Amino acid sequence: MSEATLGNLPFRVDNCSIERTLGIVGEKWTFLVLREAFSGVRRFADMQAATRAPRQVLSARLARLVEEGLLRKVPYREPGQRQRDEYRLTQAGLDLYPIMVALMHWGDRYLSEPDGPPVLLTHRGCGALVEQHFRCADGHEIAGPREVTPLPGPGAPATPGKGTPRGDSRDGDSRDGDAPDRAPDRTADAGG
Repeated sequence: MSEATLGNLPFRVDNCSIERTLGIVGEKWTFLVLREAFSGVRRFADMQAATRAPRQVLSARLARLVEEGLLRKVPYREPGQRQRDEYRLTQAGLDLYPIMVALMHWGDRYLSEPDGPPVLLTHRGCGALVEQHFRCADGHEIAGPREVTPLPGPGAPATPGKGTPRGDSRDGDSRDGDAPDRAPDRTADAGG
């Protein structure tokens, strides 16, 4: 999504939202911490037991998630113990749930054992399996990336050419054929 074709003019988003998000959550331990938070695990020792993360790694990930506003600390005290903190999801953290479910469904489809997925998500209200669907603002279901056209948003560069990759002269619509599976040819930029 950082590069697309508008007519015949490619554009590149230098302030890509995917890249920014991955800068916060794009690491295994972070996703495992979030997995546990979505499952209701709130305390450090319980998270460490569930994720098997080294103590320093878990401490660093929790601190970063608090700093970035995905988790918040809530103090608690067991009788006769010192005060400690629980970690609870903020709204920004809760908004990552569809990403977690998408990762889980992808893993279920392509990486599960022959017996099937280890966890099934069901709707608490009726018991049906949870599915994910993409829809446009008018309610049409989107089957995949070939039905989506990236356009510059309000945060895209205002001047033509700003942020465009040098030497990128690809032809055609990036959604044709197998284009999403192909990497752009950058041999001209590779110095040979």
